Amino acid sequence: MKTWKKAGVTALAGSLVATSAFAGAVTVSGNANLTYTGNTGAQDSSTAAAAEYGQDGSRWGINKSLTFSGSGEMDNGWTVSVSNTLLNGSTSGLGMTLDMGDAGTLNYEASTGARGIGKIKDMMPTADEDVGNGLDANGTTTGAEISGTVSGGTTGFHYSKAMDMVEIGLGYSPKGGSTAGSGGVTGAGGGASSVSAFIKIDPMDGLEIGFGTGEKKAVTAGDSQQTDDHSTAYVTYVYGPVTFGYQQSNVDTYTAAQSDDEQTRWGVLYAVNDEMSISYQNHESDDSTLTTDEEATGWSASYTVGSMTFKAHRNKGTNLGNAVTKESEHTEVGVTFAF
Repeated sequence: MKTWKKAGVTALAGSLVATSAFAGAVTVSGNANLTYTGNTGAQDSSTAAAAEYGQDGSRWGINKSLTFSGSGEMDNGWTVSVSNTLLNGSTSGLGMTLDMGDAGTLNYEASTGARGIGKIKDMMPTADEDVGNGLDANGTTTGAEISGTVSGGTTGFHYSKAMDMVEIGLGYSPKGGSTAGSGGVTGAGGGASSVSAFIKIDPMDGLEIGFGTGEKKAVTAGDSQQTDDHSTAYVTYVYGPVTFGYQQSNVDTYTAAQSDDEQTRWGVLYAVNDEMSISYQNHESDDSTLTTDEEATGWSASYTVGSMTFKAHRNKGTNLGNAVTKESEHTEVGVTFAF
């Protein structure tokens, strides 16, 4: 097996070098994440049996990922790179990036990468996970996540360019459907395309301001050709070991008959030293058709020693989905090994 692997890599590297357009390199990296997780609220009591015994079962879990990356330089100085991530044995990230130097960078992601405005959907400082991680409105996968988060799609193109104190990003997620393989199409049901953009500005040391806007396929069933408007604005400021952040996001549906969401978040992170950080986040989402606001709070901490990181976070949500009967708590402690 070792001989086969060595021969395969050698042959691939040789083929890249032999191409006059670029010289190539192949790398492999990865990580393993071991966690202990506890849930309360809807996740642990959505059925009669769960109310008595709980649904968590074993609270220990592990995932691992391997990322294979290949890159090469073209005759004009541009760089082409390809990466593929295998999460627990299944493809979770496949992308190609063209770095055009002063002209910017163009990337195509096939599955998991945020496009356009999605790159800045949550800019609040955190030591581990964000305030919505693990929260579940009704104890099923369909009830996951919190409201009002903007998105620019996950499959498609993203262009970015940094200029002194300014960075711009443009995203295009065609048809909003499933991933198409090379030479194929996604088929019917793709819906409308997502188009969005953002700008980041660093006017002074420690201060960053950003704004994003775009359109994404409507979430309402039967309206796949319509789009909702997404927008967000944020500010973060670093002062010594402390980082502050504030962000407001809006999702405006295409028809007045559907509800709009206005999400507000703020967070603070304190870097105890180079190895340890702690943070706190607060989230609130206002639904235009309901009187109850969705609220969530969360804290997190991390400590890094070499290639090993110990981390923990605890999130609590009330009125999830803007319903007074839905609450959720998620606590997670874990260790990550990078290699």
